[in-house]
Amino acid sequence: MDIDDLEPLKRKSTPMNLEIMSLDALRAYIADLEAEISRARSEIAAKEIARQGAEEVFRK
Repeated sequence: MDIDDLEPLKRKSTPMNLEIMSLDALRAYIADLEAEISRARSEIAAKEIARQGAEEVFRK
């Protein structure tokens, strides 16, 4: 079993109504999303490194 299997599944949230947002609000929203994407990518990289280390231990 993979540790990822133990994490609770998240339901999709309701999309924001972008039509009512100002240009500044839309830019800020995009910046927030990009920051969250970066955070997720960093976590993926860390987990891949940990997995590679574990695989090397069990290969020997």
